[in-house]
Amino acid sequence: MSEIKHNTPQADAAQRYDLHKTVVLVGMMGAGKTAVGRALAARLGVPFLDSDAEIESAANMTIPEIFARDGEPFFRDKESQVIRRLLDEEKGILSTGGGAFLAEANRHMISDRGVSIWLRADLDVLWNRVRHKDTRPLLRTADPHATLRALYEERVPIYEQADLVADSDGETAIEDMVNRVLAALAARPDVLELK
Repeated sequence: MSEIKHNTPQADAAQRYDLHKTVVLVGMMGAGKTAVGRALAARLGVPFLDSDAEIESAANMTIPEIFARDGEPFFRDKESQVIRRLLDEEKGILSTGGGAFLAEANRHMISDRGVSIWLRADLDVLWNRVRHKDTRPLLRTADPHATLRALYEERVPIYEQADLVADSDGETAIEDMVNRVLAALAARPDVLELK
C-alpha cells in the first residue's frame, strides 16, 4: 500500500513565496499584530520576530516592569535598538509594539530595510480586545477607555504613513487576516515575490 503525502497550506505557501525584506506589522495595541504575525510567518515559512518579546528577554523584565522602573523614554530607546537589530539580522515577520511606529527614525528605518503594514482596526474592536488585560502599561489609568481613545486619535495619523494597510475588523479569522496581508503585499514584489 502506498503512502499518500498531504501538503499543508504552510508548506505549499513556503514553496510559493520568496521574502526579500522583513514585513513589519504596526498598529494599535489589540490590532492583532502578534497573532496575525505568527500565522503569516508560519504560512510563509519564515521566522516570526516580536520586538516586545525581545526587549523583555534582554531585560529579563516585562514591558510594564520596564515602564515602571525606567520610564517610557528609556523603553522607546531600547525598542528602536531592538527593531534595528531585528531588521538587520534576518528576514521575517516582525511584530512591533503599538508605540514603535510613532518615532520618525523608526518609520524611516522600517521603510528603508523592510515594509510596514498597518493592521487598521477601529476603536471598538481595539477596546473589546484589550479591556480585560492588565498587561498594557499605557492603559493603567483611571479611565482606560478614554486613554485608549486619546492614543487612537493621536496615533492614527501616524499609522496612516505605513507603506501598506490591512483592515482588522474583529470578525475576520486569523487565516483570513493573513490573506488580507498577503493581498496588500502583492503590491510590493520587491518585498514578497511569488516563486
